[in-house]
Amino acid sequence: MKKFTLAAAGFISLVLGVIGIVLPLLPTTPFVLLSAACFSMSNKKLETWLLKSRIFGPFIENYRTGKGISKARKVFTINYLWFGLITSIIVIRTTFIFLILSIVGIGVTVHILTIKNR
Repeated sequence: MKKFTLAAAGFISLVLGVIGIVLPLLPTTPFVLLSAACFSMSNKKLETWLLKSRIFGPFIENYRTGKGISKARKVFTINYLWFGLITSIIVIRTTFIFLILSIVGIGVTVHILTIKNR
């Protein structure tokens, strides 16, 4: 039952990560990393499938091994993040959303900047 629950959580996390590619409110990377962790504890075939993914595999491997990401990728990621967050803030226009998205944006930006440069 534990392995089934972890595999289900991995799939849910992966779906949220994929949605997060286009929806700035959901952060892609943490959901994909959580998915990889769930799959590694539940099903090696699912873990291998995710690690061999053309889109997510290299990012997971670089994160796990501590290789880091390039400066260009950091700049792109932070710019894309803030473009999406600011667009959401402008569209929704509530103080609560402004505060939440600002806190999330600052947290994610700090995390990205603390990852080792490749």
